[in-house]
Amino acid sequence: MAPVAVPKVEDLSLEDREKQEAAADAAPAQAEPKPDENGDEHDSDDDEEAEGEGGEGASGAAKKKKKKKKPKKKKTAAVQSDPPRVGLTKIFRSGVFPVGEEVEYKNDTTSRITSEEMREKERLAQGDPSTNYQNIRRAAEVHRQVRQYARKHIRPGMKLIDIANMIEDGTRALVEEDGFESGIGFPTGLSINECAAHYTPNPGDTKELKQGDIIKVDFGVHVKGRIVDSAFTLNFADPEWDTLLQAVNEATKTGVAEAGIDVRLCDIGEAIQEVMESYEVEIGGKTLPVKSIRNLNGHSITPYVIHGGTATSHGKSVPIVKQFGEHKDTTRMEEGEYFAIETFGSTGRGKVYEDGVCSHYALSPQMPEHYTLRHQSAKNLLKSINKNFGTLPWCRRYLEHVGEKNYLLGLNELVRQGVVADYPPLVDPEPGCMTAQSEHTILLRPTCKEIVSKGDDY
Repeated sequence: MAPVAVPKVEDLSLEDREKQEAAADAAPAQAEPKPDENGDEHDSDDDEEAEGEGGEGASGAAKKKKKKKKPKKKKTAAVQSDPPRVGLTKIFRSGVFPVGEEVEYKNDTTSRITSEEMREKERLAQGDPSTNYQNIRRAAEVHRQVRQYARKHIRPGMKLIDIANMIEDGTRALVEEDGFESGIGFPTGLSINECAAHYTPNPGDTKELKQGDIIKVDFGVHVKGRIVDSAFTLNFADPEWDTLLQAVNEATKTGVAEAGIDVRLCDIGEAIQEVMESYEVEIGGKTLPVKSIRNLNGHSITPYVIHGGTATSHGKSVPIVKQFGEHKDTTRMEEGEYFAIETFGSTGRGKVYEDGVCSHYALSPQMPEHYTLRHQSAKNLLKSINKNFGTLPWCRRYLEHVGEKNYLLGLNELVRQGVVADYPPLVDPEPGCMTAQSEHTILLRPTCKEIVSKGDDY
Protein backbone atom coordinates (compact mmCIF):
# COMPACT_ATOMS: atom_id res chain seq x y z
CA MET A 1 0.00 0.00 0.00
CA ALA A 2 1.27 3.48 -0.93
CA PRO A 3 1.87 5.96 1.93
CA VAL A 4 -0.79 8.66 2.52
CA ALA A 5 0.38 12.18 1.60
CA VAL A 6 0.63 14.57 4.55
CA PRO A 7 -0.14 18.25 3.71
CA LYS A 8 2.52 20.81 4.58
CA VAL A 9 1.84 22.98 7.61
CA GLU A 10 1.96 26.20 5.59
CA ASP A 11 -0.86 24.94 3.31
CA LEU A 12 -3.29 24.52 6.23
CA SER A 13 -5.78 27.12 7.37
CA LEU A 14 -5.57 28.49 10.93
CA GLU A 15 -8.59 26.36 11.91
CA ASP A 16 -7.00 23.22 10.43
CA ARG A 17 -3.72 23.95 12.24
CA GLU A 18 -5.54 24.22 15.58
CA LYS A 19 -7.31 20.88 14.93
CA GLN A 20 -3.98 19.22 14.08
CA GLU A 21 -2.28 20.52 17.26
CA ALA A 22 -5.23 19.38 19.43
CA ALA A 23 -5.06 15.89 17.91
CA ALA A 24 -1.32 15.72 18.62
CA ASP A 25 -1.90 16.71 22.26
CA ALA A 26 -4.54 13.97 22.65
CA ALA A 27 -2.31 11.18 21.24
CA PRO A 28 -1.24 8.54 23.83
CA ALA A 29 2.33 8.61 25.10
CA GLN A 30 4.85 6.23 23.55
CA ALA A 31 5.30 3.12 25.73
CA GLU A 32 8.71 2.63 27.33
CA PRO A 33 10.67 -0.30 25.92
CA LYS A 34 10.71 -3.34 28.19
CA PRO A 35 13.55 -5.80 28.65
CA ASP A 36 12.96 -9.29 27.27
CA GLU A 37 13.89 -12.55 29.00
CA ASN A 38 17.51 -12.14 27.96
CA GLY A 39 17.69 -8.63 29.42
CA ASP A 40 17.64 -6.96 25.95
CA GLU A 41 15.46 -3.87 25.69
CA HIS A 42 13.04 -3.61 22.79
CA ASP A 43 9.59 -2.21 22.15
CA SER A 44 6.87 -4.78 22.54
CA ASP A 45 5.75 -4.17 18.95
CA ASP A 46 8.13 -2.15 16.79
CA ASP A 47 11.17 0.11 16.74
CA GLU A 48 10.70 3.68 15.56
CA GLU A 49 12.32 4.83 12.34
CA ALA A 50 14.66 7.78 12.84
CA GLU A 51 13.55 11.21 11.63
CA GLY A 52 15.06 12.96 8.63
CA GLU A 53 17.16 16.10 8.93
CA GLY A 54 14.82 18.72 10.35
CA GLY A 55 11.17 19.37 9.58
CA GLU A 56 9.71 20.91 6.46
CA GLY A 57 8.34 24.48 6.31
CA ALA A 58 8.87 27.66 8.35
CA SER A 59 7.45 26.15 11.58
CA GLY A 60 10.02 23.29 11.64
CA ALA A 61 7.30 20.80 12.59
CA ALA A 62 8.39 17.15 12.51
CA LYS A 63 7.12 14.56 10.10
CA LYS A 64 4.87 11.89 11.51
CA LYS A 65 7.09 9.00 12.62
CA LYS A 66 6.83 5.72 10.76
CA LYS A 67 7.26 2.33 12.43
CA LYS A 68 9.31 -0.54 11.11
CA LYS A 69 8.58 -4.12 12.06
CA LYS A 70 11.41 -5.86 13.92
CA PRO A 71 11.34 -9.55 14.85
CA LYS A 72 11.42 -10.28 18.55
CA LYS A 73 14.53 -11.90 19.94
CA LYS A 74 13.89 -15.49 20.91
CA LYS A 75 15.68 -17.39 23.65
CA THR A 76 17.40 -20.38 22.09
CA ALA A 77 18.77 -23.28 24.09
CA ALA A 78 22.49 -23.88 23.98
CA VAL A 79 23.89 -27.11 22.57
CA GLN A 80 26.44 -29.32 24.26
CA SER A 81 30.10 -28.91 23.35
CA ASP A 82 32.73 -31.56 22.70
CA PRO A 83 34.21 -32.16 25.25
CA PRO A 84 31.08 -31.40 27.30
CA ARG A 85 31.46 -28.06 29.09
CA VAL A 86 28.04 -26.34 28.74
CA GLY A 87 26.03 -26.18 31.96
CA LEU A 88 22.74 -28.06 31.71
CA THR A 89 20.61 -25.14 32.89
CA LYS A 90 21.62 -23.39 29.65
CA ILE A 91 20.38 -26.37 27.62
CA PHE A 92 17.25 -27.23 29.62
CA ARG A 93 16.09 -23.65 30.17
CA SER A 94 12.67 -24.67 31.48
CA GLY A 95 14.27 -26.42 34.45
CA VAL A 96 12.66 -29.70 33.43
CA PHE A 97 15.18 -32.50 32.87
CA PRO A 98 14.85 -35.91 31.19
CA VAL A 99 13.00 -38.57 33.15
CA GLY A 100 14.82 -41.83 33.82
CA GLU A 101 13.35 -45.18 32.86
CA GLU A 102 10.00 -45.66 34.60
CA VAL A 103 9.22 -49.26 35.57
CA GLU A 104 6.16 -50.75 37.23
CA TYR A 105 6.77 -52.49 40.52
CA LYS A 106 7.21 -56.24 40.14
CA ASN A 107 4.09 -58.33 40.82
CA ASP A 108 2.14 -55.15 41.51
CA THR A 109 -1.26 -54.39 40.08
CA THR A 110 -1.96 -51.12 38.31
CA SER A 111 -3.48 -49.76 41.53
CA ARG A 112 -0.49 -47.53 42.25
CA ILE A 113 -0.65 -45.99 38.78
CA THR A 114 -4.42 -45.48 38.80
CA SER A 115 -4.83 -44.51 42.45
CA GLU A 116 -5.68 -40.85 42.94
CA GLU A 117 -4.00 -41.02 46.35
CA MET A 118 -0.73 -42.22 44.81
CA ARG A 119 -0.83 -39.54 42.14
CA GLU A 120 -1.41 -36.91 44.82
CA LYS A 121 1.63 -38.20 46.73
CA GLU A 122 3.64 -37.91 43.53
CA ARG A 123 2.49 -34.33 43.06
CA LEU A 124 3.41 -33.39 46.63
CA ALA A 125 6.83 -35.00 46.27
CA GLN A 126 7.44 -32.93 43.17
CA GLY A 127 6.60 -29.72 44.98
CA ASP A 128 8.72 -30.43 48.06
CA PRO A 129 12.22 -28.93 47.59
CA SER A 130 13.76 -31.74 49.65
CA THR A 131 12.40 -34.42 47.32
CA ASN A 132 12.09 -32.52 44.06
CA TYR A 133 12.69 -34.98 41.26
CA GLN A 134 14.19 -32.31 39.01
CA ASN A 135 17.27 -32.04 41.23
CA ILE A 136 17.83 -35.78 40.88
CA ARG A 137 17.16 -35.77 37.13
CA ARG A 138 19.50 -32.85 36.55
CA ALA A 139 22.30 -34.73 38.33
CA ALA A 140 21.45 -37.87 36.35
CA GLU A 141 21.60 -36.06 33.00
CA VAL A 142 25.02 -34.65 33.94
CA HIS A 143 26.17 -38.20 34.69
CA ARG A 144 24.86 -39.51 31.36
CA GLN A 145 26.50 -36.81 29.25
CA VAL A 146 29.84 -36.95 31.07
CA ARG A 147 30.09 -40.74 31.05
CA GLN A 148 29.09 -41.07 27.40
CA TYR A 149 32.01 -38.82 26.48
CA ALA A 150 34.33 -40.69 28.86
CA ARG A 151 33.37 -44.12 27.50
CA LYS A 152 34.36 -43.01 24.01
CA HIS A 153 37.70 -41.49 25.03
CA ILE A 154 39.14 -43.71 27.79
CA ARG A 155 41.94 -45.69 26.15
CA PRO A 156 45.06 -47.64 27.16
CA GLY A 157 48.09 -45.38 27.52
CA MET A 158 46.15 -42.67 29.38
CA LYS A 159 47.25 -41.73 32.88
CA LEU A 160 44.56 -42.40 35.45
CA ILE A 161 44.88 -38.85 36.72
CA ASP A 162 44.04 -37.57 33.22
CA ILE A 163 40.99 -39.83 33.06
CA ALA A 164 39.86 -38.55 36.47
CA ASN A 165 40.35 -34.93 35.40
CA MET A 166 38.40 -35.53 32.17
CA ILE A 167 35.42 -36.85 34.12
CA GLU A 168 35.60 -34.31 36.95
CA ASP A 169 36.14 -31.27 34.72
CA GLY A 170 33.08 -32.29 32.72
CA THR A 171 31.03 -32.88 35.84
CA ARG A 172 31.95 -29.52 37.38
CA ALA A 173 31.07 -27.68 34.16
CA LEU A 174 27.79 -29.44 33.38
CA VAL A 175 26.43 -29.36 36.92
CA GLU A 176 27.66 -25.73 37.24
CA GLU A 177 29.53 -26.44 40.46
CA ASP A 178 28.38 -24.14 43.24
CA GLY A 179 29.46 -25.24 46.70
CA PHE A 180 26.80 -27.32 48.42
CA GLU A 181 24.21 -26.39 45.77
CA SER A 182 25.71 -28.59 43.05
CA GLY A 183 28.92 -30.44 42.35
CA ILE A 184 30.79 -33.73 42.47
CA GLY A 185 29.16 -36.40 44.63
CA PHE A 186 32.30 -38.34 45.58
CA PRO A 187 35.81 -39.05 44.20
CA THR A 188 36.00 -40.69 40.78
CA GLY A 189 36.75 -44.39 41.27
CA LEU A 190 39.18 -45.81 38.69
CA SER A 191 39.84 -49.30 40.04
CA ILE A 192 41.82 -51.71 37.87
CA ASN A 193 41.81 -55.52 37.61
CA GLU A 194 41.84 -57.15 41.08
CA CYS A 195 41.05 -53.79 42.73
CA ALA A 196 37.26 -53.61 42.96
CA ALA A 197 36.69 -50.16 44.47
CA HIS A 198 37.99 -47.02 46.21
CA TYR A 199 40.97 -46.24 44.01
CA THR A 200 41.39 -42.73 42.67
CA PRO A 201 44.78 -41.23 41.78
CA ASN A 202 46.46 -39.07 44.40
CA PRO A 203 48.36 -35.92 43.33
CA GLY A 204 51.47 -36.91 41.37
CA ASP A 205 50.18 -40.41 40.54
CA THR A 206 51.70 -41.53 37.21
CA LYS A 207 49.85 -44.86 36.89
CA GLU A 208 48.56 -45.60 33.39
CA LEU A 209 45.72 -47.67 32.02
CA LYS A 210 47.27 -50.51 30.03
CA GLN A 211 46.18 -52.87 27.30
CA GLY A 212 45.08 -55.98 29.19
CA ASP A 213 43.40 -54.01 32.01
CA ILE A 214 39.79 -54.07 33.17
CA ILE A 215 38.79 -50.73 34.71
CA LYS A 216 35.80 -49.88 36.90
CA VAL A 217 34.64 -46.25 36.49
CA ASP A 218 32.47 -45.08 39.38
CA PHE A 219 31.54 -41.41 39.83
CA GLY A 220 28.80 -39.31 41.36
CA VAL A 221 27.01 -36.02 40.76
CA HIS A 222 24.86 -34.08 43.20
CA VAL A 223 22.34 -31.24 42.97
CA LYS A 224 21.25 -29.83 46.33
CA GLY A 225 22.64 -32.96 47.97
CA ARG A 226 20.67 -35.42 45.83
CA ILE A 227 23.45 -37.73 44.65
CA VAL A 228 23.32 -39.86 41.51
CA ASP A 229 25.72 -42.81 41.82
CA SER A 230 26.38 -44.96 38.77
CA ALA A 231 29.28 -47.11 37.55
CA PHE A 232 30.40 -49.14 34.56
CA THR A 233 33.31 -51.42 33.60
CA LEU A 234 35.48 -51.25 30.46
CA ASN A 235 37.42 -54.27 29.20
CA PHE A 236 40.79 -53.67 27.49
CA ALA A 237 41.88 -57.27 28.10
CA ASP A 238 40.97 -60.41 26.14
CA PRO A 239 37.39 -60.45 24.79
CA GLU A 240 36.75 -63.58 26.88
CA TRP A 241 36.57 -61.31 29.93
CA ASP A 242 33.41 -59.73 28.49
CA THR A 243 31.51 -62.55 30.20
CA LEU A 244 32.53 -61.07 33.57
CA LEU A 245 31.12 -57.70 32.50
CA GLN A 246 27.93 -59.40 31.32
CA ALA A 247 27.58 -61.10 34.70
CA VAL A 248 27.62 -57.84 36.69
CA ASN A 249 25.40 -56.04 34.19
CA GLU A 250 22.75 -58.77 34.36
CA ALA A 251 23.08 -59.03 38.14
CA THR A 252 22.45 -55.29 38.50
CA LYS A 253 19.46 -55.49 36.15
CA THR A 254 18.10 -58.25 38.38
CA GLY A 255 18.64 -56.17 41.52
CA VAL A 256 16.88 -53.20 39.95
CA ALA A 257 13.99 -55.42 38.79
CA GLU A 258 13.55 -56.98 42.24
CA ALA A 259 13.75 -53.68 44.16
CA GLY A 260 10.51 -52.05 45.20
CA ILE A 261 8.28 -50.81 47.99
CA ASP A 262 8.00 -53.37 50.84
CA VAL A 263 10.63 -55.68 49.28
CA ARG A 264 13.02 -57.29 51.77
CA LEU A 265 16.70 -56.44 51.26
CA CYS A 266 17.78 -60.05 51.78
CA ASP A 267 15.54 -61.21 48.92
CA ILE A 268 17.24 -58.81 46.51
CA GLY A 269 20.67 -60.14 47.50
CA GLU A 270 19.63 -63.73 46.93
CA ALA A 271 18.29 -62.94 43.44
CA ILE A 272 21.47 -61.02 42.53
CA GLN A 273 23.78 -63.85 43.58
CA GLU A 274 21.78 -66.44 41.66
CA VAL A 275 22.21 -64.50 38.41
CA MET A 276 25.83 -63.44 39.02
CA GLU A 277 27.07 -66.93 39.79
CA SER A 278 25.38 -68.51 36.79
CA TYR A 279 28.29 -67.12 34.70
CA GLU A 280 31.73 -68.59 34.03
CA VAL A 281 34.72 -67.11 32.24
CA GLU A 282 36.65 -69.38 29.85
CA ILE A 283 40.18 -68.01 29.68
CA GLY A 284 43.49 -69.70 28.78
CA GLY A 285 41.93 -73.15 28.82
CA LYS A 286 40.58 -72.62 32.34
CA THR A 287 37.02 -72.19 33.54
CA LEU A 288 36.74 -69.46 36.17
CA PRO A 289 33.43 -69.19 38.05
CA VAL A 290 32.16 -65.66 38.65
CA LYS A 291 31.45 -64.91 42.31
CA SER A 292 29.52 -62.09 43.93
CA ILE A 293 31.92 -60.15 46.16
CA ARG A 294 30.15 -60.89 49.41
CA ASN A 295 31.46 -58.00 51.51
CA LEU A 296 30.43 -55.31 49.02
CA ASN A 297 26.86 -54.13 48.54
CA GLY A 298 24.46 -51.49 47.30
CA HIS A 299 23.13 -48.83 49.63
CA SER A 300 20.50 -46.23 50.34
CA ILE A 301 21.36 -42.60 49.56
CA THR A 302 20.17 -39.66 51.63
CA PRO A 303 20.82 -35.93 51.06
CA TYR A 304 24.57 -35.28 51.13
CA VAL A 305 25.24 -38.81 52.49
CA ILE A 306 26.29 -41.33 49.85
CA HIS A 307 25.84 -44.40 52.06
CA GLY A 308 22.54 -43.25 53.52
CA GLY A 309 21.72 -42.75 57.14
CA THR A 310 21.98 -39.73 59.40
CA ALA A 311 24.27 -38.62 62.18
CA THR A 312 22.43 -40.97 64.56
CA SER A 313 21.40 -43.91 62.34
CA HIS A 314 22.85 -46.13 59.64
CA GLY A 315 21.47 -46.30 56.13
CA LYS A 316 20.21 -49.46 54.45
CA SER A 317 22.56 -51.87 52.67
CA VAL A 318 21.46 -53.91 49.65
CA PRO A 319 23.35 -57.23 49.75
CA ILE A 320 24.54 -59.01 46.62
CA VAL A 321 24.62 -62.50 48.15
CA LYS A 322 22.15 -64.73 49.96
CA GLN A 323 22.14 -64.14 53.70
CA PHE A 324 21.63 -66.69 56.47
CA GLY A 325 20.60 -66.81 60.11
CA GLU A 326 21.24 -63.72 62.19
CA HIS A 327 22.89 -62.01 59.22
CA LYS A 328 19.67 -62.12 57.20
CA ASP A 329 18.49 -58.54 56.76
CA THR A 330 14.70 -58.59 56.53
CA THR A 331 14.48 -54.78 56.49
CA ARG A 332 12.15 -53.60 53.73
CA MET A 333 12.51 -50.86 51.17
CA GLU A 334 10.05 -48.02 51.63
CA GLU A 335 8.18 -45.58 49.43
CA GLY A 336 10.20 -42.47 48.62
CA GLU A 337 13.56 -44.08 49.33
CA TYR A 338 16.50 -43.73 47.01
CA PHE A 339 19.01 -46.53 46.39
CA ALA A 340 22.22 -47.33 44.54
CA ILE A 341 21.86 -50.88 43.26
CA GLU A 342 25.42 -52.01 42.57
CA THR A 343 26.97 -55.40 42.03
CA PHE A 344 30.58 -56.58 42.02
CA GLY A 345 31.77 -59.82 40.46
CA SER A 346 35.15 -61.52 40.80
CA THR A 347 36.94 -64.55 39.38
CA GLY A 348 38.96 -64.73 42.62
CA ARG A 349 37.96 -65.35 46.23
CA GLY A 350 34.80 -63.27 46.10
CA LYS A 351 35.91 -61.18 49.05
CA VAL A 352 37.93 -57.95 49.15
CA TYR A 353 40.43 -56.55 51.63
CA GLU A 354 41.92 -53.11 52.20
CA ASP A 355 45.24 -52.80 50.40
CA GLY A 356 47.30 -49.91 49.05
CA VAL A 357 47.70 -46.17 49.54
CA CYS A 358 44.50 -44.46 50.65
CA SER A 359 42.90 -41.75 48.54
CA HIS A 360 39.22 -41.70 49.66
CA TYR A 361 38.14 -39.89 52.83
CA ALA A 362 35.03 -38.45 54.51
CA LEU A 363 34.01 -37.06 57.86
CA SER A 364 33.50 -40.07 60.11
CA PRO A 365 29.84 -41.08 60.56
CA GLN A 366 30.88 -42.23 64.05
CA MET A 367 32.83 -39.11 64.96
CA PRO A 368 33.80 -39.09 68.66
CA GLU A 369 31.89 -36.69 70.85
CA HIS A 370 35.10 -35.35 72.38
CA TYR A 371 38.49 -35.10 70.73
CA THR A 372 41.60 -32.93 70.98
CA LEU A 373 43.57 -31.85 67.92
CA ARG A 374 47.20 -31.09 68.76
CA HIS A 375 48.36 -29.61 65.47
CA GLN A 376 47.07 -26.34 64.03
CA SER A 377 47.24 -27.90 60.57
CA ALA A 378 44.63 -30.47 61.65
CA LYS A 379 42.34 -27.72 62.99
CA ASN A 380 42.70 -25.68 59.80
CA LEU A 381 42.11 -28.72 57.61
CA LEU A 382 38.95 -29.66 59.50
CA LYS A 383 37.57 -26.16 58.93
CA SER A 384 38.30 -26.50 55.20
CA ILE A 385 36.64 -29.93 55.06
CA ASN A 386 33.49 -28.62 56.75
CA LYS A 387 33.43 -25.57 54.49
CA ASN A 388 34.00 -27.36 51.17
CA PHE A 389 32.69 -30.92 51.54
CA GLY A 390 30.58 -31.35 54.67
CA THR A 391 29.40 -34.96 54.73
CA LEU A 392 30.31 -35.60 51.08
CA PRO A 393 33.37 -37.83 50.46
CA TRP A 394 36.57 -36.32 49.04
CA CYS A 395 40.11 -37.23 48.07
CA ARG A 396 43.55 -35.64 48.31
CA ARG A 397 43.24 -34.12 44.84
CA TYR A 398 40.09 -32.33 45.95
CA LEU A 399 41.94 -30.83 48.92
CA GLU A 400 44.45 -29.34 46.50
CA HIS A 401 41.62 -28.21 44.22
CA VAL A 402 40.30 -25.99 47.05
CA GLY A 403 43.78 -24.64 47.78
CA GLU A 404 45.02 -26.85 50.61
CA LYS A 405 48.79 -27.38 50.88
CA ASN A 406 51.01 -29.31 53.30
CA TYR A 407 47.95 -31.08 54.68
CA LEU A 408 49.23 -34.64 55.25
CA LEU A 409 50.24 -34.13 58.90
CA GLY A 410 46.84 -32.66 59.74
CA LEU A 411 45.00 -35.30 57.69
CA ASN A 412 46.76 -38.16 59.46
CA GLU A 413 45.88 -36.67 62.85
CA LEU A 414 42.21 -36.33 61.89
CA VAL A 415 42.17 -39.99 60.85
CA ARG A 416 43.90 -41.12 64.06
CA GLN A 417 41.42 -39.17 66.17
CA GLY A 418 38.46 -40.74 64.36
CA VAL A 419 37.24 -37.39 63.05
CA VAL A 420 37.90 -38.41 59.43
CA ALA A 421 37.34 -41.94 58.10
CA ASP A 422 39.76 -43.31 55.50
CA TYR A 423 38.63 -45.74 52.80
CA PRO A 424 41.65 -47.56 51.27
CA PRO A 425 41.44 -49.48 47.97
CA LEU A 426 39.51 -52.78 48.16
CA VAL A 427 41.29 -55.69 46.49
CA ASP A 428 40.57 -59.38 45.86
CA PRO A 429 43.93 -60.98 46.75
CA GLU A 430 43.60 -64.02 44.47
CA PRO A 431 46.56 -63.84 42.02
CA GLY A 432 45.49 -63.10 38.45
CA CYS A 433 41.83 -62.53 39.26
CA MET A 434 39.68 -59.84 37.70
CA THR A 435 36.78 -57.85 39.14
CA ALA A 436 33.92 -55.90 37.54
CA GLN A 437 31.18 -53.53 38.69
CA SER A 438 27.80 -52.28 37.47
CA GLU A 439 25.59 -49.73 39.22
CA HIS A 440 22.39 -47.71 38.83
CA THR A 441 20.49 -45.29 41.07
CA ILE A 442 16.77 -45.85 41.54
CA LEU A 443 13.97 -43.79 43.09
CA LEU A 444 10.96 -45.55 44.65
CA ARG A 445 8.22 -43.17 43.61
CA PRO A 446 4.62 -43.61 44.82
CA THR A 447 3.40 -44.67 41.38
CA CYS A 448 6.43 -46.44 39.88
CA LYS A 449 10.15 -47.13 40.14
CA GLU A 450 12.40 -44.71 38.25
CA ILE A 451 15.89 -45.82 37.17
CA VAL A 452 17.18 -42.26 37.21
CA SER A 453 20.70 -43.02 35.89
CA LYS A 454 19.52 -45.17 32.97
CA GLY A 455 20.84 -44.10 29.57
CA ASP A 456 21.29 -45.32 26.02
CA ASP A 457 24.71 -46.71 26.95
CA TYR A 458 23.58 -48.83 29.88
